[in-house]
Amino acid sequence: MKILVLSFYFQPDLCAGSFRNTAFVNSLKKIKKVKHIDVVSTMPNRYNAYIRTAPKIEIDNKVTINRYNIGVHDSGMLDQSVSFIKFAYAVLKYTNGKKYDLIYASSSRLMTGFLGALISKKMRSPLYVDIRDIFTDIIKELLPKPICLLIYPPLKMAEKFTINQSNKINIVSGGFKNYFEKNFKQKNLSIFPNGIDDEFIKETKVKTTKSLKRVILYAGNIGEGQGLEKILPDLSLYLKEWNFKVIGAGGALHKLSSEIIKKQIKNINLISPISRQELIKKYFEADILFLHLNSYVSFEKVLPSKIFEYAATGKPILAGVNGFSKHFINKEIVNAICFEPCNIEDAIKSFGKLKLKNTPRKKFIKKYSRNKQMELLAKDVISTIK
Repeated sequence: MKILVLSFYFQPDLCAGSFRNTAFVNSLKKIKKVKHIDVVSTMPNRYNAYIRTAPKIEIDNKVTINRYNIGVHDSGMLDQSVSFIKFAYAVLKYTNGKKYDLIYASSSRLMTGFLGALISKKMRSPLYVDIRDIFTDIIKELLPKPICLLIYPPLKMAEKFTINQSNKINIVSGGFKNYFEKNFKQKNLSIFPNGIDDEFIKETKVKTTKSLKRVILYAGNIGEGQGLEKILPDLSLYLKEWNFKVIGAGGALHKLSSEIIKKQIKNINLISPISRQELIKKYFEADILFLHLNSYVSFEKVLPSKIFEYAATGKPILAGVNGFSKHFINKEIVNAICFEPCNIEDAIKSFGKLKLKNTPRKKFIKKYSRNKQMELLAKDVISTIK
C-alpha cells in the first residue's frame, strides 16, 4: 500500500500542523500493510524569526519526505496565498504520473485539502481529509467585507468540491461537527483531536530558573485570531506585580507592540519564537499559562492545540475562550478558568479564581496522548481503503 501525505508544514517546523502530521506519519508507518509513504511538504517557513534547515529529500525506511522551498513569507493573506501556489505547483509536478492507493491531506486553510481533492480526482484514488479549521467560516470575520465578497464564493466552491471528493473526513474539534452535518449530511465524520506530545509527558523534571516576580506566559501565534492586543496590555496594568512573557510572532505582533508602547507598559516581555525544548522549560518556569482567542463567532467552534500542551504541564490556565473550547476546558481540565474573550473585567474576575499551584492531570494526559490519538487516526485512514 502506497500513501501520499500532503501537509504544508512538517518537522522540524514549529507549529501545530507540523507536530500533528509528523506524529501521524510515525503512527502510519507502523502499520504492516503500509509499504511506502510519500510526504510532500515545505522547507521550514512558519516563522521568519525561527528558521531551521532540513534536507530537501529525507528517506527513513519506508517514508520519503519531500520538502519544497517556497521562500520566506509574511503572515498576511496575500503572502500566504502566493506561498501556497508555489507549494501546489511543486506538489502537482511531483505527483504527476504517480499512483497512490490513498491520499491523505491535512488542511488548516482548506487549500491543502483542495489540492488533495484535485489529485484524488485525477488519479481516481481515495481521499482522506484532516480538517483543522473551517476556513470559509473564519474569513467572514477576519477579512474586510469587500475582499470577502470577492473570494468567498470560489472558496465555498473549493470547499464543496473537496468534501464531496473525499471518502472520509476527520475534524480536530467537536465544535465543527454541526457545521459538517448541516452542510454535508452524507459525509462520514471522525473526530481525532490534537494531543500531548511525548516531550511534554516526559519532561516532568525540567531544570528551571524561577523569576523574582510571578510569571504569566503566552506562547504561540500572535495574529488577528488571538487578539492579544485587546486583553494583555490592560491585564498587565491591573497585575503590575506580575511579569507577562509573550513568546511567538505573527501578523498582529505590531498591534500588541504599539499598545505596550502607547500605555507605557513595563511588565510585558516580547520574546521571538524558540525551540520546543526551550519552550517546555519556559512553561515549567511560569506560574500561569495564558490562552486567548478573539471574540469572533466562528472561533466558538475551534479547539486550539495549545490547550493540550498547556494542560500537560499541570500549570494553572487562564483562557479567554468561548463555545466549544470553553466547554472542553470546563469538562476536561482541572484548575483552568475561562473568561469572556476581550473582556478585561471578566479576565480579572476569573484570574482571582485560579489556584496558584500545580495540578496533576494524569487522566487527561493518558486520554489525549498524541501517540494514542494518531494511532487511532492512522487506523481510521487505512480503513477507508476497501
